[in-house]
Amino acid sequence: MRFLYLVLLLSGLAAGAHAETPRFDAHWDPGAEDCSKQAHPPLEVYRYDARTYVIREDLCSTWEAPFIYLLIGDERALLIDTGDVADPKLMPLAETVLALLPQQGGKRLPLVVVHSHTHLDHRAGDPQFQGLADVQVVAAQLPSVKAFFGFTHWPEGVTQFELGNRVVDVLPAPGHNPAHVVFYDRVSDLLFSGDFLLPGRLLVDDIDAYRASARRVMEFLRDRPVSYVLGGHIEKDSAGRLYDWQTSYHPDERALPLAKSDVMALPAALDAFNGFENEQGGFTIIDSMHMLEAMAAAAVLALLGLGYGIYRGLRWVRRRRVAGTGAPL
Repeated sequence: MRFLYLVLLLSGLAAGAHAETPRFDAHWDPGAEDCSKQAHPPLEVYRYDARTYVIREDLCSTWEAPFIYLLIGDERALLIDTGDVADPKLMPLAETVLALLPQQGGKRLPLVVVHSHTHLDHRAGDPQFQGLADVQVVAAQLPSVKAFFGFTHWPEGVTQFELGNRVVDVLPAPGHNPAHVVFYDRVSDLLFSGDFLLPGRLLVDDIDAYRASARRVMEFLRDRPVSYVLGGHIEKDSAGRLYDWQTSYHPDERALPLAKSDVMALPAALDAFNGFENEQGGFTIIDSMHMLEAMAAAAVLALLGLGYGIYRGLRWVRRRRVAGTGAPL
């Protein structure tokens, strides 16, 4: 009797515990310097576990090469982002995603399409899903995001989205983009961070909002397990060097996942940001608008200096000519 009780107890503990974290060992097509020399499949699909898929648009289809995530619950599935290519003939995203959905009672599992943020490289594929049966597309713009997820005090608060025995927490994370959110899956302990946190350039739109978001996400995850942090792009090689902007070739690309420690370190890195561009704690942080403003100001000063130099030069020439005629200066 005691033995039976022990077996039941251990079985219950095992059922309540999370399964062992799967290895994330995806290897992606590196693209090419000249994509016309060889055919490259437009999409790559990586099965992380039985109900989680990581999809990437190929570098030879778009240099952005964004990542797209499919989470499957018992009642519905969630697609995070739709990538950078709208044409289904060039990028068969909807066809690929729908084929991954399980059948229930002879019908495909319903799908909800959401976004990490509003930038076009994460929502260009939306038209492929619009109008399809049992598919709901949530617009990426902030009013739609707030209404759908039920945010009442944006950017504060956390809401939950139920997929059926799979709860996803949704956290506001503006800073890179005003409508940015990150998703935490309680089943897999995965954090889907979009462009808020990725192995590449962290592009700042609003540094104060970015810092506040980083602190909120850090506090949310402080006492929660995180298997991997999965972002929207890879922009670095295995040595941590950035690839050239808009390149279609990523030789020796580093792995996609970041760690919980990166989330914990992000607030301090943002606090130390110089406002323009710097490497801080392994993060490459860039405020492109500030850099453009600084370049514009420098160009204006250079033009003013050039204009003043020309003016002084003309005055000198005039003075020399007048002096040569003997007329008063």
